[in-house]
Amino acid sequence: MSAKTDYNELEQLARRGRWLVISTVARSGAGHVGGPMSAMDVMIALYFRVMKVRPDEPRWPERDRFILSKGHSAIGLYTVMALRGYLPVEELKTFDKERSRLQGHPDMTKLPGLEASTGSLGQGLSVGLGIALGARLRGNKFQTFVMIGDGELQEGMVWEAVHVAPRYKLGNLTAILDWNCLQQFGWPLGPGEENRGDKRNPWAGVDLKGIFEKFGWRVLETDGHDFSKIISTLEEAKSFGDSDRPTMVLAHTIKGKGLRLTEGKYEWHSKIATKEELKMAAKELGIEELVA
Repeated sequence: MSAKTDYNELEQLARRGRWLVISTVARSGAGHVGGPMSAMDVMIALYFRVMKVRPDEPRWPERDRFILSKGHSAIGLYTVMALRGYLPVEELKTFDKERSRLQGHPDMTKLPGLEASTGSLGQGLSVGLGIALGARLRGNKFQTFVMIGDGELQEGMVWEAVHVAPRYKLGNLTAILDWNCLQQFGWPLGPGEENRGDKRNPWAGVDLKGIFEKFGWRVLETDGHDFSKIISTLEEAKSFGDSDRPTMVLAHTIKGKGLRLTEGKYEWHSKIATKEELKMAAKELGIEELVA
């Protein structure tokens, strides 16, 4: 079996990444868990198999770009970047601390390797569109990937970018929808639920594939937790870099993926694990380090 078809290493990295997410957030006392876990496998695939990157040369002009538009999932991105060698894994302990390079939302002025500062939902796709357009005008051949959330897709600015990208014929732009079908807040249900709402799939019954296609995007779908499918889909999207149509990847994922404790539970959007929950997580993920 070749390295390209052996996904055991990636699966181990993803398990390690999920542990670092839940344990780092617990240590910090703040952060998000569910979103980083649903996006973990896609980001591992991007940084370890799909994108051209040089961790020791983060401003390498020919690198592929990645923007995490759903910036509240920053700890997931920091974890993947640390595993890839952009920063020491030990530095994750500084997450969300004063003067840390690893703020609660990505800050490109602090950490080399970040392509955009994100966190105000809805802005990342427009930034990626601008980067892709600049690359096309300059004759650069890198691909720009932007990950958006399905809750974030309710932001109007996302749809402005969806409308504009095909008009500029940006085949070098790939958007990835982390479609985990669960959000922290939702539509009000009635008495007692006004502030929480229906947190189920915000796009239930909506033909997103058809809508994006009508806007002029090429649409691919994948299982966001199967490395063989993720990688083949993202590489297919990247192969269209010289074409005239941007690509939207609908990645079907599960919020909190990887732990029975967190999977499919909206509370873990930003819940802090207790010591006992960390022990349960470490056991399930096969982590041997001591849980302090």
